[in-house]
Amino acid sequence: MKILYGTGNKDKIQAMKSIVKSHNFDAEIYTLKDIGFNEDIIENGKTFEENSEIKARVIQEFCKKNNILDKVIITDDAGICIDKLNGEPGIYTARYAGEHATQEQCINKVLDKLKEYTDMNDRTCKFVCVLTAILPNGNKVVARGECNGKIALKHGKLGGLTYGPIFIPDGFEKPMGDMDESQYASVHNHRDTAMNELMIKFKELGY
Repeated sequence: MKILYGTGNKDKIQAMKSIVKSHNFDAEIYTLKDIGFNEDIIENGKTFEENSEIKARVIQEFCKKNNILDKVIITDDAGICIDKLNGEPGIYTARYAGEHATQEQCINKVLDKLKEYTDMNDRTCKFVCVLTAILPNGNKVVARGECNGKIALKHGKLGGLTYGPIFIPDGFEKPMGDMDESQYASVHNHRDTAMNELMIKFKELGY
């Protein structure tokens, strides 16, 4: 199997390689850089599923034009959804506090909107990742992964995943941003969950 993963993020690529290997797939992983793709993609969908597919279809058209027809195209869309904010930031996770907002600005916007909710049971949320795969025959396969938790009352150590300093995964007492690497890897799993689900679906299709 030849997989074209629509990202330039090294951590995502490494995670994909690791999970593909764990499922015993003999697969080569390619990136957008490998095929010379550098177009801007307008994500104007209303759900993670729609935005993930929009990316996949744009890359699919590029591949058709350039006679790249042998690869499984995989794209993702992800974000954090907070229950008391009606699912916000959701698909706007990356630009919740503005197009070029800092991590601290994004976090402070969330904390400010939740300031009236001091009971942790009112601060439930989840990280979501949706993967869309377009197979060489044109068929579409979709997988979704979620990681549940709560929003902290104040942020921890800044850095890493944008909302990691305020996301406390279920079963833990501290935000992801304050965890050591092994703990972080065990709970930052919405993308890994989606990837694993996708690999299972590939096996069902005979890959």
